[in-house]
Amino acid sequence: MIKTKITIINLILFILCLAWALTMIIVPLTLPPNSVDLGSDGKVGILDHKEQINEMQNPFVRFIYYTGDINCHQINHRSYFINGNQMPYCSRDMGVFFGLAIGLGIALFIMIEIKWWWIVAGLAPIIIDGTLQLFTTYESSNPVRLITGLLAGAVAGFALAIIVYEVAFLIKKRK
Repeated sequence: MIKTKITIINLILFILCLAWALTMIIVPLTLPPNSVDLGSDGKVGILDHKEQINEMQNPFVRFIYYTGDINCHQINHRSYFINGNQMPYCSRDMGVFFGLAIGLGIALFIMIEIKWWWIVAGLAPIIIDGTLQLFTTYESSNPVRLITGLLAGAVAGFALAIIVYEVAFLIKKRK
């Protein structure tokens, strides 16, 4: 069944995800060209690029790079560069962010009942690519990371929109 009702929560989630994803592109453009290369030794969960991020003058830019430093490895050859500056998150994470916005955006206009295996199929490429890279000598390319992230993010965004829509429908029905 196709539903086309827009819930305010889904609209807000879409705007937030799109703004976050676009911020990842805008932030490197605000820095002097060729001033950010975080190297090839990043780790997730720790501030391992703190010294270089502290040199950034703009507090908002520092905040964005700090969130990337904590939540992403920020390895330079797994990241895209804009204006000669490494983006705050790797290419796979960028794909997930934009995918979330795409999935939520599509769900604003068309809502279909999805099957569980669609979600599995959408997440399988990122799981396979990431697992192979983690446990073997296989090294995927940035375009592959971006595409698998986009697909996983879009599926997650669409599924999130359906959950929000259904919860809102149930709450409205109870009233």
